[in-house]
Amino acid sequence: MANYREAPLASRPKTLDPAEYFNLSLDKRRSVEEKATLRAQLKRQYQMQLNNPLRKELIEDPALTRWVYARTNPFNNFRPTKKTSLLGGLFGVLPLFVLYFVLKTDRVCTSKARLAKYRHTSSWV
Repeated sequence: MANYREAPLASRPKTLDPAEYFNLSLDKRRSVEEKATLRAQLKRQYQMQLNNPLRKELIEDPALTRWVYARTNPFNNFRPTKKTSLLGGLFGVLPLFVLYFVLKTDRVCTSKARLAKYRHTSSWV
């Protein structure tokens, strides 16, 4: 197994934990193999239905249906976390304050310049 360096903000995946990876019990290995065979059978069945030249009905994939529903309704599954709050602040709130600061300072500078120009050109002072 290659040397795996952990990322600073992420934990090590369970699949890369040497104690979990190499010391599997017989029951655990058997259950993993059963899940893999079931997954392969379902994949083969779906491919057979999909590639059938005589089919006339629509084939529904439940995983694809769940994925499309999650993509069309993102706010039902949204959970606020530190990361999403930080991203919302950086990309939603911070640009507004920066834009306000830039426009305000520009307005102040141009008004001072106009006032200085007006005072310089006026003859009544």
